[in-house]
Amino acid sequence: MSRSYSRIKGFADMFPPQSNNFTRMENCAREIFRRYGFVELRTPLLEFTDLFQRSIGEQTDVVQKEMYTFPDRKGRMLTLRPEATAGVMRAYIEAGLVNREAVSRLFTTGPMFRYERPQAGRMRQFHQINCECLGSYSPLADAELIIMLMSFLQTLGVDEPSLKINSLGCSSCRPLFRQALTDFLNGINRSALCEDCARRADSNPLRILDCKQQGCRDLTKDAPLLLEYNCPDCREHFQAVLDALKGEKLSYEIDHRLVRGLDYYCRTTFEVVSGRIGAQTAVAGGGRYDGLVKSLGGPDVPGVGFACGMERLALLLGENNNNKPDFYILALDELARRQAFTLAQCLRGAGFTGEMNFTAASFKSQMRQAGKSGARFCLIIGPDEAAQAHVAVKILESGEQQAMPQADVISYLKNRNEQ
Repeated sequence: MSRSYSRIKGFADMFPPQSNNFTRMENCAREIFRRYGFVELRTPLLEFTDLFQRSIGEQTDVVQKEMYTFPDRKGRMLTLRPEATAGVMRAYIEAGLVNREAVSRLFTTGPMFRYERPQAGRMRQFHQINCECLGSYSPLADAELIIMLMSFLQTLGVDEPSLKINSLGCSSCRPLFRQALTDFLNGINRSALCEDCARRADSNPLRILDCKQQGCRDLTKDAPLLLEYNCPDCREHFQAVLDALKGEKLSYEIDHRLVRGLDYYCRTTFEVVSGRIGAQTAVAGGGRYDGLVKSLGGPDVPGVGFACGMERLALLLGENNNNKPDFYILALDELARRQAFTLAQCLRGAGFTGEMNFTAASFKSQMRQAGKSGARFCLIIGPDEAAQAHVAVKILESGEQQAMPQADVISYLKNRNEQ
């Protein structure tokens, strides 16, 4: 007895129109990011586990609960990448880019893997578009990255994305905030916190501010604010970022609860959110991570970057109808099929997209298939048309039909497309 197979929970097959949207996002990213000097990097899906433990942080939910980790045949622990930045940093260090260029601008696209509860816009295999700018401490680098992100979303046609921004401080001032937050948490009823926040209260207290549980948010509504503990340098940096955004007339909201989920962030942190996709509102986020490269064994190089969740972004785009074929060729006998085959190759060579029916079927059945294909034009070759090397061209939307020599079809379609 043959066995049937099904998808693994949290992993998705993607057909059009969803796959069309992903192609559209990737192509748009390549076009927009290129204008800002970014080049595409492709990194492996699999890295040594220690890379993520050191970069993301031992106490994060990602490392503790969500990574796909396993030993290889030599007993080395490997992990399917849960995010892209760590792998980009490893590649940057290993390739010695710091010795070849003052500032490196890199972007990646592809699948990531986290073992968590599947939900709308987030699967266990999900996809991201990532940008990393390495080598500049300037707040203008932060601002430019945010402006590029918003330009990308606008070009895609995302409606009303909202930018939220905050400053996490640096290694000098953030410990002061952490202690103030810990003191605050010691003064509330910690037993009323959700399970995750109760665990984070000692190990990673900043993450409590990011909790979406209303009870936790109510308990922490009077918590100290990060910006009030920023040192003078961090305040100056953050203000310069805000001034640059204002100069470009880019609106934003300062969100005192915005802390991000990974340990390597410092100073500027930001998210782009939308209320159109339910509770999981963030479609992109990122920030500055000046100590990350050094912590992974590289030089002391600053960095700033962001990631876009492609599944969540796709929820905002709707169906992409830009990939409909130009033609469907309908052939009614063997001679017509031979002519249709040749005509199809000529049309594709001229830049048109489409298909033909290879098998014998009734006219009605083939017309039904032509309609399902979504093509604009149906090209009909029956016995009479084949005998004269003609074709009947039907515009499927209007039903308008006209006969012409097969040699004239290319110029006809070009003229119609220009109208």
